[in-house]
Amino acid sequence: MESVKVLYISQEIAPYLPETPISKIGRNLPQGIQERGKEIRTFLPRYGCINERRNQLHEVIRLSGMNLIIDDTDHPLIIKVASIQSARMQVYFIDNDDYFQRKFTFADANGNEFEDNDERTIFYARGVIETVKKLRWAPNIVHCHGWMSAMAPIYLKTLYNDHPLFQNFKIVYSVYNNDFQKPFRQSFADKLRFDGIEGEGRKMLKNPDYVNVTKLAIKYSDAIIMGSPEINDELNSFIQTIDKPVLPYQDEEHYIDAYNEFYDSILQ
Repeated sequence: MESVKVLYISQEIAPYLPETPISKIGRNLPQGIQERGKEIRTFLPRYGCINERRNQLHEVIRLSGMNLIIDDTDHPLIIKVASIQSARMQVYFIDNDDYFQRKFTFADANGNEFEDNDERTIFYARGVIETVKKLRWAPNIVHCHGWMSAMAPIYLKTLYNDHPLFQNFKIVYSVYNNDFQKPFRQSFADKLRFDGIEGEGRKMLKNPDYVNVTKLAIKYSDAIIMGSPEINDELNSFIQTIDKPVLPYQDEEHYIDAYNEFYDSILQ
């Protein structure tokens, strides 16, 4: 019997980024799930604040070299990889000079969120999916962490829904208490239309703020995990109304086993 394959699309992973609730889960969850017998692949944006030399990142030439078109502009996709030796775990990094060279993650030194965070989420999601295609690795579970991964469920269930690698899988979306404050640009929905995403998905993004972007990710996911003990009130109310499996917040001692059981339950 083949092992279950879990794809992690993470917003933050320690030790590449400072420890936060999300980065600690991004680091420890894949290792824990791997130790419980599942196969994993883990992805992270290659933010400019990640020290490539210290963390021993190197480019994977056979996976790099593709251009992703966003809003009619070509953006080269560069794939790098590094290993967390103590966890026997590789991390793939999605890189691009336009989006991920600046020395911060989501906002500048003064706390101003980047104007192009909308395009960065698109590039990250599509970059992960295109890389998984090149790896020819068909996941059973795709687990997205944080708003930087929010476009992955939408793309997987629309643009890539006919691809043979993405037929028998479930998307899990973890919602955290990490709202972005500055709505995405009004042109965001048009950029999705350029990728062939029409209908209700685009209508929900006429006001592309944190709540609506997250609601859309939830709509296209198969199951939801409450990643923080408290989340945005409007999202909390919305999640109560959906007819999908929802795993309540799990503390640090129990979450790996709880997530592992949750994966198994939604695959049955």
